[in-house]
Amino acid sequence: MFVKVCGLRTPSDVAVAVAAGADAVGFVFARSPRQVGVAEARELAGQVSDGVVTVGVFKDIDAAEAAEMTAAAGLDMIQLHGDYPHAAFDQLSGKRLIRATAHTPDTDVHTGAWGEEMLLLDSPAAGSGERWDLSTLDTEPTGRWLLAGGLDPDNVADAVRAARPWGVDVSSGVESARGVKDPELIRRFLAAVRAL
Repeated sequence: MFVKVCGLRTPSDVAVAVAAGADAVGFVFARSPRQVGVAEARELAGQVSDGVVTVGVFKDIDAAEAAEMTAAAGLDMIQLHGDYPHAAFDQLSGKRLIRATAHTPDTDVHTGAWGEEMLLLDSPAAGSGERWDLSTLDTEPTGRWLLAGGLDPDNVADAVRAARPWGVDVSSGVESARGVKDPELIRRFLAAVRAL
């Protein structure tokens, strides 16, 4: 199962996530306690071993600007999170994209529908650590989709069994305080997923 650890801000965060077996690491450019700048993200991404995907996470930032920032930081993928219109994804055609959105009855849950490589389904309050009701997932998502929202080392196994995602994304569930990653929680989260 694909695992993305998001909201990393320090070299030690990155080292722990990669050593624990993360498939992808995310750097948040949106306003958040986890926010980093382009130079910080470039430095952190430079420590990531080959084969681990680096992702720039954007919300309320123009799509073209997000692409420029991602390129300047040397990251592999662009994650547009929230209320980006279909046109924003069209604008970035040819880039490696993650469409991240809250799950609603109107959400198109078919990966690739907007030209994205991966789809991330999150709780309505992204990054809050809030879980969402997986029973509302009445249409099974297709393709490379990630489950996010309130996952932690103690509940990820049950959530995966319930939703059967292609992968999972975690941020607040591996923190000791808002925006502060806990190495042991990162290790436990990866171990819980790998044990499935």
